[in-house]
Formats: sequence, structure tokens, C-alpha cells
Amino acid sequence: MKSSKLILFFLFLGFLISTGLLAQEIQKGYFRSPVKPGGRNYLSGNFSELRPNHFHTGLDYKFGGVEGEPIYAAADGWVHRIKISSFGYGNVIYLKHPSGNITLYGHLRNFNPKLHDWMVGKMYEAQQNELEVYPQPGELPVKKGELIAYGGNTGSSGGPHLHFEIRDSLDRAMDPLLAGLPEILDNIPPTPQKIAIVPLEIDSRVNGKFQRIELTPILSGSSYRIPETIKVTGKVGLEIQSYDKLDGAENQNGFPKFEVSGNQGPLYTVLINKVDFNFTRHFLLHTHQNRFTKLYFQPDLKFDFFTPNTPGTGVFVVEAGQKENIQIKLSDAYNNSRLVNLTLTGADLDSTVSDGSAPAKAQTSYYKHHMKIRVAQTDKGGLAQFFIGNQVYEILPAYQDAQSRTYLWDLRFGIPSKIDLCSEILVPDLLGHFPVGKEHLHATDKLRVKTEENSLLEDLYLRVGFSGSSSAPVLRLQETTEYLWNPIEVTWDVSGYSGDKAKTHVYLRSANGARSFVGGEWEGGQIRFQTRNFGSFVLAEDQVKPTVSPIRVNSQGIRFTIKDNLSGIKSFEAWVDGKWVLMRYEHKQAVIWSETPKGQTLKGPVILRVTDMAGNVNEWKGTIA
Repeated sequence: MKSSKLILFFLFLGFLISTGLLAQEIQKGYFRSPVKPGGRNYLSGNFSELRPNHFHTGLDYKFGGVEGEPIYAAADGWVHRIKISSFGYGNVIYLKHPSGNITLYGHLRNFNPKLHDWMVGKMYEAQQNELEVYPQPGELPVKKGELIAYGGNTGSSGGPHLHFEIRDSLDRAMDPLLAGLPEILDNIPPTPQKIAIVPLEIDSRVNGKFQRIELTPILSGSSYRIPETIKVTGKVGLEIQSYDKLDGAENQNGFPKFEVSGNQGPLYTVLINKVDFNFTRHFLLHTHQNRFTKLYFQPDLKFDFFTPNTPGTGVFVVEAGQKENIQIKLSDAYNNSRLVNLTLTGADLDSTVSDGSAPAKAQTSYYKHHMKIRVAQTDKGGLAQFFIGNQVYEILPAYQDAQSRTYLWDLRFGIPSKIDLCSEILVPDLLGHFPVGKEHLHATDKLRVKTEENSLLEDLYLRVGFSGSSSAPVLRLQETTEYLWNPIEVTWDVSGYSGDKAKTHVYLRSANGARSFVGGEWEGGQIRFQTRNFGSFVLAEDQVKPTVSPIRVNSQGIRFTIKDNLSGIKSFEAWVDGKWVLMRYEHKQAVIWSETPKGQTLKGPVILRVTDMAGNVNEWKGTIA
């Protein structure tokens, strides 16, 4: 009996392995190149590359600027997901494989004829211009090396290329270069650009001050070094800006591995080997402004990239008069490596430090839960008073010189309603503290902000500013270089606004004045909206219908240019002779065109209805004889 159970157990274990439920690594030789197999390929992007708000989770194959490159299945399997879309990955195919892995092929111009006809049929059944379908396992089988599509520029793509991913059985992205693709060559080690040293506690100092400094390493033989003397006090961490290159391409790509050593040898490793899409925006916590990789432990970071993954990892404390010789080893997926060397020298806290010329008015800056205030010296004294609720705390400058004073405050001890700096009264623009991982609501007479359990990347001390006029109000929330995980809900009191509320919505205004639609619902004199981005928010009224211009209208198909002046295109629908017609959309060219089942032609009255995000509708009518 025991023997039978053991046999069943091993059979079940074999099933788990064969289906990929336990297999989490890429088996070399299992996948072949989806582009030019056996030829030579070049990449414009690779795994773990830093993008504006995410890790790049695959390989971007170059096509030389043209569409139509044949795309092949990387391994035997079946179509797991298939989607036609104007944004994101655009037209995309997901294949599931017996190993349990999933491969993704994005930004496709079109599918092979079999998949194309199948998908068009599904879209007509659903009467949807964009559609994602999950076929039954085995319904659409494919063989390794089978032509499945042609490369294109659909979705959020900046030029013709294939975005290719390999995911594990838990749908986490893995580095496709680990599959051993001989068509891609890399003999070039990574290159460091900047090293940053950052304070981690209120008593931390870098070169005597509470500041983040960036230094440029210089090439010394085959490695790099920081020649400057860096004095540190208390707990500090390292960040690095760097890139990798592959043979035959000038693109600055990413690389997965950072190994840090100190006086006593190896200290820790940062390895970006899997990206969980549930936490993809935690990239914004793992990096500094999408440019520097943080090489120190952060308690709220959901990615498990550190070994060991403990609170002390990446924290450097150097005793006064001592030196810590640090070496950072950068390695790409082909094990090309580069060393960067720097030395931290320990120093005592110094209360007399030059901090530059004195500001005309108090300057306030924030770093996580720390508030830093620089103010000019005065003969009225230097003992600042921080008003927290009913309490008043008197503190001396953290450091000063003959021109200026610098105060530091830990916001975890309370948010000051005002600060008496002897020479002036400072009223901080802080709305309140929003704890990470919790639902929280904070309200004033002008603003109500609500966070959900998964809204924040870390504790938020929300800064708010109001400006503009009653007819053109402006709301500022934090800075654009600060980030959220998921949306927060904001209710903004704009009682003085007198425009057409039915056509007025919230827009996020960029530094150059461009406005992007956010939306919002009116509740009397207040507008409630959700945002996943910080910055300046404005109201704008969109009363203008989208423009619709015919390019071709005949029995073989209809094609139009559609544009909107402000809020953007929300939807479009077409009917010919009273029957719904599938319309494809390329937003980068502002063009829509019809797709009909094979052999069908168009005849009769044509109606095209285009709606923008503000609810304005334009309807074009014509007839195909």
C-alpha cells in the first residue's frame, strides 16, 4: 500500500514538473528565436531595462524600421490568450507551452491567416472593436517554428519591433536571454554612469550634510572608481545609474545583477530575475526617478531582488576615522562583468557646515519622512519652534554656518501646522499622513483624499497647493517625480467654477502645458476623480466634437481619419446597411479602417459614430452604392 502511494506521489510530481507547476527556470534549448531563427538578431531593448514607469520585461527585436517581419512560435504549445488592441502590447499573442511557460509576442501588425480569421469571427460575435480572448487549451495548437504573425508597430510602440517575453507558470516575466538564443551576441560588459550616496536616517550625513550626492566614476584600467573622498555619518545607502550594450547596437539596455562587497568580503546581491506583474509599479520604489537602481533594503518593496532580503541589507555605517572599501560588480545575462570601486570614510556629526549661499526665503525639501528647511541666518536667534497639535518643540539647527541654518524634522513625530524660524513663519503645505497598506481618508474644506490598501508604495506625507482663479483653478499634489502604486480618490471643492460642468473634467497638466484627460464626476460644487499620478491638476471644458474625415468609402472597405482636440477619442462604432462593422484603430496615425469576414463586401448606408472622453459625438453618414 505504501509502495502504491509512493508511485502515485512520483507520478503526481512528474505531472507537476511536466506542466510547469514547479518549474520556474528557463530550460536552455527549449525555446528558439521568434525572429530570424538561425540568423542574426539585434535588440533595441532587453529584460530589466529601466523604462519611464516600469521594468522592461522582455526583448525588443529590431526590424530595421519596417513592418512585416515573420514571427515564429518559440516552442510547441497552444494559443493561451490573443488580443487586438490600440494600446499596450497592441495586437498580441500569448502561447502556453507543455513546460508551463508562457511566451508573449507583442505589437504585431497582424496574425497568420488562420488566427486572423478566427479572431475576426470572435470580434463580430462580440461586436467589439477591441477584444481579448482566452481560447480553450488545445483549441488553437502551434508547433515550434510555426509562422504565427508578422511584426508591426501596434499599441504603445515607438516603431516597428517585436516585444517578446518568456513567463513562468505563475505568469511572472523572466529573462529570455537565459534561454540561450545564439542569434543575439553580447561581449560587452555593463557601464556605470553615476553612483549616488543617500542618507537613510535623520542623523545621516553625506559630506557633512543631509543630502543625496551623485558622483561620476572614472575608468581605471578595466574597472571604474570614484576618486573623490566621501565622508559619511550614520546610515547611508548606495544607488547606481548604469547601462549595458549588446554587440552591434548602440542602444543603452539594462542588466540583471549587482553584487556588493566591503572590507570583509561579499555583502549582498541584487538579482532582477523575475518580475511579478502584480507589483510592476514597485519599480518606481526600487529606482530613483526611473534612473538609479537602489542598492539598499526598503521594507515596503514587494520585489524580492535582494539576497539577503533583510532590513540591514545595503545599509552602510562607517565609524569615525574608519574606511569602508566598497566594490560593486555589474553583470549582464551573458556574465560579462564590470567592477566599480569607491571608499566611504566615517566622520563625526558636525554642527558647523557650509551649506551654500543663504536663500531669500526659507527653502523646504522632503525626502521620504524627512523635512529639510534652509533659512538665512538672523540676529533674532536660531532656536526654531515646531507647532505639532497642542505641543511646541524647540530645536536647534542640524548644522549652520555664517550665512544659513539647516533644520531637519522627522515627520513621523508629527506634522507641523507652522514653524517659527525666528526670522519668518513657515506654514508647510502638508495635508496629512497616509500610512502605507491601509485605507485612509483625510479631508479639509477644500479637499478630500482617500487611499486604499494598495494605493501607496510607502508612507505618504501628502503636500498640497492651490493656485489659479475660480474660473481656472489649479490643484498641486506632490511632485511629478513622486509616485503611487494604484489610484487614490480625490474630491476637489471648486465651488466658484461657473463653466459647463457636463463638458468639464479634470486634466493632468505637464510642465510644458500639455493636458491629459483624467475625468471626474461632479457632485454639486465638487468634482471627484481618481489618479495614479501626482502633479498639477486643472479643469478644462471640451465642447468640440471629434473630427471625422473619410479617406476611402467603397465596397472593399471604409477608412477614416479621426481626431480630437482635447479630451481624446473614447469610442467609435460603424454600421453599413444597418449591420455592425468591425473597425480597427491606429491611434498614432489617427486612422480607423474596416475589417470584414473573408469574401464579404460592403453596400448601403454608412454610419460612423465617434465619441470623445467628454461625451461629444460626431456622426458621419454616407452611402456605398
